Amino acid sequence: MARHGGRTVRDLRRESRSAVLQRLYFDGPMSRLALGSAAGLSSGSVSTVVAELMADGLVEEAGSLGADGGRPRTLVRVAADRGRLVGVDVGETRVRVELFDLSMSELARTERSLPGHRSRSYDVGVVAGHIVDGVAEVLGADGPARGSGELLGLGIGVPGIVERTADGTLVHGQTVGWDAVPLEALLRAPGRLPAHVPLFIENGARTLGQAEMWFGGGRGAHNAVVVLFGSGVGACVVTDDVERGRAVEWGHLTVRVRGRRCRCGARGCLEAYAGAEALLARWREAGGEPPPDADEEAALTAMLSAARPGDGGTPDPVAARVLAETAEYLGAGLADLVNLFQPERILVGGWAGLQLGPAFLESVRAHTLAHALRHPAGRVGISLGRLGPDAVTVGAATLPLAAFFARGGRRPPVASPAPVPAWRAALGGRLAGQRGGG
Repeated sequence: MARHGGRTVRDLRRESRSAVLQRLYFDGPMSRLALGSAAGLSSGSVSTVVAELMADGLVEEAGSLGADGGRPRTLVRVAADRGRLVGVDVGETRVRVELFDLSMSELARTERSLPGHRSRSYDVGVVAGHIVDGVAEVLGADGPARGSGELLGLGIGVPGIVERTADGTLVHGQTVGWDAVPLEALLRAPGRLPAHVPLFIENGARTLGQAEMWFGGGRGAHNAVVVLFGSGVGACVVTDDVERGRAVEWGHLTVRVRGRRCRCGARGCLEAYAGAEALLARWREAGGEPPPDADEEAALTAMLSAARPGDGGTPDPVAARVLAETAEYLGAGLADLVNLFQPERILVGGWAGLQLGPAFLESVRAHTLAHALRHPAGRVGISLGRLGPDAVTVGAATLPLAAFFARGGRRPPVASPAPVPAWRAALGGRLAGQRGGG
């Protein structure tokens, strides 16, 4: 096959298809003329590529645009019903699974709680079972009447560090008791997720960051930090060098030497003061009384109501003090990110961040500016994420979508089944036993 600068004609065609799909996805509908300019292609090339994509069913006409003194220009767009994507958020209190079409419109969703999260050790068999069952449920709920697009892949956001190995993806979630957990192997075990469906596993803060950068408050920024504030805290850093973002274990920066014990086992981590779990623990230690048997979200709601009663009642001074201290810790932690990465924007997301944000974001912002260096602090905007509590799930679904774009809209190659390592078979049996036992 002919080569151009080390790339084959097939490579060039794939790159052209990828450029057209991405420009249509983020900026469409567009005319072929505008598309050619945006994608850096000649008029002849863009016409050929659009014709190919229309023949594949990936692009469709979307009306026309009037032109001064000439023929109206036909607009084209990505066909939303030609593919489906699954996003999974493995949170610290539940597993959420959502099914989307190519426009990221939700088609179906399900949630399964993790009632044992207070033990700080998540049973990987239970989590994997929730993922598999949840995927089956949303695909079944979608049904043939909702569209016939093929499943382009499954993305999963997880708590912890993600490592790629020859035997599959491992998750190191120290705060949840996961040590080199072979999550991909469990999900690929016989009878579970089909081998031909692309599977992507990433840190949940990174999937949150990608969602906000693609569709939310980070769109248009070259340098941003997206913070996940849930049971714990984490962050995704996006720079010109790392366009898709890099998850950083921000919650485990030391903010107080010999301070409170963190879930990771160290002392003085930011997460030991600013995560929702630690925040509620500090409230209880100071004499606060969360509702009995309430989960973290309900307990945090009660704490916020106690600190800021909406009926003109007297604020609980203990709850108000703990929240004020938390705002200061978060501000100091954000100042570290400002000094290290000098972002244009910081976006605060995650269920706890969105819940508390309207009440104390101004205080967090003030503490951030007080602790950060003046020059980078004067350039950064700090606001809440725009995508709500589903942002991690949406971001997880963008992982297979990004791979789909990179392939130019082609199907992924089907790999031959690999030999099953002994540890994989053993874990598969353990998973089956745990799920069978309820």
